[in-house]
Amino acid sequence: MDGSLVLSNILNPPVLFFFMGMLAVFLKSDLEIPQPLPKLFSLYLLLAIGFKGGHELAESGMNPEIAITIIAAIIMASIVPVYTFFILKLKLDNYNAAAIAATYGSISAVTFITASSFLEKLHIAYGGHMVAALAIMESPAIIVGLILVRVFGSKAQDGEKFSWGKVLQEAFLNGSVFLLVGSLLVGLLTGKQGMEKLHPFTHEIFYGALTFFLLDMGLVAARRIKDLGKTGSFLIAFSVFIPVANAILGVLVSKLLGLGAGDGLLFAVLCASASYIAVPAAMRLTVPEANPSLYVSMALALTFPFNIVVGIPLYLQLLHLVGV
Repeated sequence: MDGSLVLSNILNPPVLFFFMGMLAVFLKSDLEIPQPLPKLFSLYLLLAIGFKGGHELAESGMNPEIAITIIAAIIMASIVPVYTFFILKLKLDNYNAAAIAATYGSISAVTFITASSFLEKLHIAYGGHMVAALAIMESPAIIVGLILVRVFGSKAQDGEKFSWGKVLQEAFLNGSVFLLVGSLLVGLLTGKQGMEKLHPFTHEIFYGALTFFLLDMGLVAARRIKDLGKTGSFLIAFSVFIPVANAILGVLVSKLLGLGAGDGLLFAVLCASASYIAVPAAMRLTVPEANPSLYVSMALALTFPFNIVVGIPLYLQLLHLVGV
C-alpha cells in the first residue's frame, strides 16, 4: 500500500481532530463537546451530503449504470449480515450475533463523508448517486438482522408475536435515514437553483462541522475502547478483518460494474463500514437481549478509526490493483 496515501489521509484536519479527541481521553483532559452539539453536527452532515447528492443526481440523471449500482448496494447490504451472522455464531449467542451482523451490514455516513473528502483532496471525481446508495444501504441490514433474530432466536421457538410494522418503521423512518433520503429528494427536486441558494450552507461550513463531529467521535471512541477489552480477541479481530473482507467484495463488484475509481472507493467504503447510529438505535428497541456495548464499541472504537485512517487509502489501492 502507498504510504503517502495513508499519511495524506491522516494529515487531513478532521482526522487529526479525531485523534486529538482520543488523546484528550487518554490524558484525562476535561475536554467535552456540549451534548446538543454532536447531534446537531450529525444532522447537518446528513442534510448536507444528502442535498449535494440529490443535486448531483439531478445533474447527471438516472441511467442503467446508476440503477445497477443502487441495486448492487441493496444486495450487498442484505447479504453481508447473513454470512457475518454465521461467523459470529461460532462464539456468540443468536441475539448478539444478529445485532453485530446488522451493524456490519449497514453503513457509516461519517466514514462515507470522510472518504468523499479524501477523493476531493486527490481530485478524483465521484457521482452523486452514491449518496442514494448510502441512504438505501441503511435499512436492508436492519431488516435482515431482525429476520435472523426471528428465525434463530428463542422467541421464534416460543411463538412470540413479531411486529413487522415496528421493524419497517424503525428501518425506514429512523431519523438519520429519513433526513438523508429527504435531503436527497430536496436536492433532486430543486437542482441547480436550490444548490445556488444553499451553497454557502452545504459547502463553506461543511468541513468545520465535520471536524467538530470527528473531535467528538474521538472522545466517544476512546471511552468505548475499555469495553472492547472485555470482548476477547475474536471480536477485536472481527472488527478489523471483516471490514477488509467486505471491502474486497465491494472492490470486485465495482470492477464487475465498471465503476470509476471515485465511485468504486465509495462503494467499497459503504461495504466496509459499520453503523454506530441507526442500527444500534434499532437493535436497542427491537433486540433488547443483545448487548449494546459489543456492537457499538466494535463499530465505533475499532472499525470506524481503522477505516478512516488505513481503510480508505487501502481500498483505493485495491481498486488500482484490479484495474479500476
